[in-house]
Amino acid sequence: FSHPGSKEQESADLNQAIQNTITVASNEWKYFADVETEFAENLPPVSCFVQEINQVVLNLIVNAAHAIEQAKPEGSDEKGTITISTRDLGNEAEIKVSDTGCGVPEEIRDRIFDPFFTTKAVGKGTGQGLAMAYRTVVEQHQGRLWVDSVDGEGSTFTIVLPYKPKGQVAEEVAA
Repeated sequence: FSHPGSKEQESADLNQAIQNTITVASNEWKYFADVETEFAENLPPVSCFVQEINQVVLNLIVNAAHAIEQAKPEGSDEKGTITISTRDLGNEAEIKVSDTGCGVPEEIRDRIFDPFFTTKAVGKGTGQGLAMAYRTVVEQHQGRLWVDSVDGEGSTFTIVLPYKPKGQVAEEVAA
């Protein structure tokens, strides 16, 4: 997952890629959360670097599991929920990763995508996961990534990816 693949974007089934990532990440979430999926049927393939998108989704799932673990009352065995959904927005695909964790405090929300910014204890986080996610989605794929969060209730990270890279659209129209 973590080693970048080909230099060319490939057509990917996001639903299948995300399902594989959920399986790979199961050790991170299985004790703290149940994962629910709400995948759009007939989601068109997305032209992307699929391994990099998998890595972004993996980071978001791991962060969601940690947020749920952090929000869990001491001694409680109640699990939180991570919901992963996809949606067809016409020219773009949307991926949402939501959790019932501790949320992102408002005063730090505008810094969470900065390199080396972390809320985790020393030795627990590098502050690279969300920065890498932002670079991958925004810079590599001309997409968008943002968070909606309620402190103490949970967060939703939304990724929007164009089905085709900007350059490809123009080439097809011209052809």
